[in-house]
Amino acid sequence: MRQADTAFESASGNRRAPRLTAYLLLTPLLVWVMAFVVAPALIILVYSFGERQVLGGVTLGFSLRSWARVGDPIYLAILWRSVEYAGITTLICLVVGYPVAFVVGRASERHRPLLLTLVMIPFWTSFLIRTYAWVTILKSEGLLNSLLLQLSWISEPIEMMYTPFAVIIGLVYTFVPFMILPIYGSVEKLDASLIEAALDLGAGPWRAFWKVILPLTRPGISAGVLLVFVPALGLYAVNDILGGGRVDMIGNVIENQFKGTARNWPFGAALGTALLGAFALAFWLTRRPGRADRAAG
Repeated sequence: MRQADTAFESASGNRRAPRLTAYLLLTPLLVWVMAFVVAPALIILVYSFGERQVLGGVTLGFSLRSWARVGDPIYLAILWRSVEYAGITTLICLVVGYPVAFVVGRASERHRPLLLTLVMIPFWTSFLIRTYAWVTILKSEGLLNSLLLQLSWISEPIEMMYTPFAVIIGLVYTFVPFMILPIYGSVEKLDASLIEAALDLGAGPWRAFWKVILPLTRPGISAGVLLVFVPALGLYAVNDILGGGRVDMIGNVIENQFKGTARNWPFGAALGTALLGAFALAFWLTRRPGRADRAAG
């Protein structure tokens, strides 16, 4: 009996040891998250209830004045515009990125590294350099207008810079690799025998795609949507460069509150906290399909 108890305690100890080791291995990540995610979010939340001083600075307290301004129709319209642009960007990235990810994921192991390298090439250059390159392409005397004039498709240059079109083009170019890579990870794990079985049972290519391939790659799609929509919603550099400040987005408004002419930190913090809530909502919405699938299974 004692031997059995000793064996049980030993086995229990062996089971507990890896758990403790796992927590120790997670310590650097937890410290990083607390220091650079949780703490800044709490600081912003505290500042959002402060009061702006007349001569600058912030008086901490519990004031809802900044939060009341968040509900102003002007800022709600800017927030909705930001959601709209981020949604359009995400949709275009999905339409463009899914076929690319599928081709790369189903390519032979010999060609797959080269195709992945081509997808990753934009990351080899600075983000600002890549964005300013679009200025050279889209401006009135730029490459695109020059090409269209040479082909006689237009009679005079088209004004594309400092428009919503230019902003969305810049956002799509910036984030399309973030859509391709998660979907590629799901496509790479696809069991080819499932697709062959669907075709053998009489399903056509499109039906096999909708009934087999698309549901199996849904986790990659959800991850890609999250990785594109969330940063596109708050990004302001592309709008500053390609939109020229004419197309207000929520990220530009927040930037102006902290280091622009407004200098209203509590209101900027309230907008930032509201944007963080929008990020959390987007994450929850993208996670719901996966939970429903697990519950059904």
